[in-house]
Amino acid sequence: MNTFTHQEITQMERRYRANFINSVTGCKQVHLLGTVNEGGQTNLAVVNSVFHVGANPAMLGVVFRPARAENTSLANIRRTGEYTLNNILPAFYRQAHQASSAYPPEVSEFEACKLTPFYQEGISAPFVSESSIQIGLKLYEELPLKVNGTTIIIGEVTSVRLNADLIAEDGYVDQHVAGSISVAGLDSYFNNEPLGRLPYAKS
Repeated sequence: MNTFTHQEITQMERRYRANFINSVTGCKQVHLLGTVNEGGQTNLAVVNSVFHVGANPAMLGVVFRPARAENTSLANIRRTGEYTLNNILPAFYRQAHQASSAYPPEVSEFEACKLTPFYQEGISAPFVSESSIQIGLKLYEELPLKVNGTTIIIGEVTSVRLNADLIAEDGYVDQHVAGSISVAGLDSYFNNEPLGRLPYAKS
């Protein structure tokens, strides 16, 4: 087993280091994040940094990397206060991956990637019609991180759209039955195969 020191990691070529650190923790859930600006221009972005903040109230967090001077998704969230998270299925993961390309702000990734926007009454941000789990959120808190210019967005869940047969009697949402896929790094996609559910651990 090889050991890479902090100094060795720091000295890695930039893109190599990004791939290394992004994939070393393993698979993560991947989503399409939908937003819209004040003029009605839709936007989609691929995110693999969604995390659970709390269930009462229902809150989810997303990490936004400081990759571009103008992050269209983040700018839209700040302006409208609304966004959506949509799972990615094997049937359209190639189209979804294409949404990570740096399209100019005036180009909608829905159109460029041939995905279908869906609008729910009372929510301005578009959902992805092809997704089997669609989550609506409103901006609750923005946390800038000084360490590297990263921004954490905390959103309050305002709606969840999915088929009832994906929900177990105890409220568990079965991502395998939903067809959700995961990603390791930035470009390696996986089907989620369950090993089994275990009872609540007690000491």
